[in-house]
Amino acid sequence: MPDRPHIDIRVTSWERDGAALGAIRREVFVFEQGVPEDIEWDGQDTACAHVIALANREPVGTGRLLPTGKIGRLAVLAPFRRHGVGRAMLARLVDLARERGLREVYLHAQVSALGFYTAYGFVAEGPEFEEAGIVHRRLRLVLAEAPVAADQRSSAAPARDP
Repeated sequence: MPDRPHIDIRVTSWERDGAALGAIRREVFVFEQGVPEDIEWDGQDTACAHVIALANREPVGTGRLLPTGKIGRLAVLAPFRRHGVGRAMLARLVDLARERGLREVYLHAQVSALGFYTAYGFVAEGPEFEEAGIVHRRLRLVLAEAPVAADQRSSAAPARDP
């Protein structure tokens, strides 16, 4: 990966960018993490708002927001991790939830990524549980308490991500 690539975070739909979003998720979740295809493709993508991260116009990350306020499927291709892509996508998804009038968002985080989400202000709730063969924990963020990331809506400076 080139040093500090220009990263754009764009809101999109499954209809517009599903092939690119699906390719990233297949690489990260199915191939790297061993999530079964029938679990990864849950039939909810067309009802979601999605974000796509582009590094020099190439898709490198994705995430989605369900109408219920659940954030999920946050994935960054390996060469672009730990450069702020995940944080920028998370910030845009949180801002998108605010724009849609949601009061809170929640997610099921892999326990290995808890620090990433708690650093953003998410609070863990309830016990750990298994999802897709991976240990997770539910986290919630009240949007009145969440940082506003307007400076990260269209471009992201490198920082840290899962």
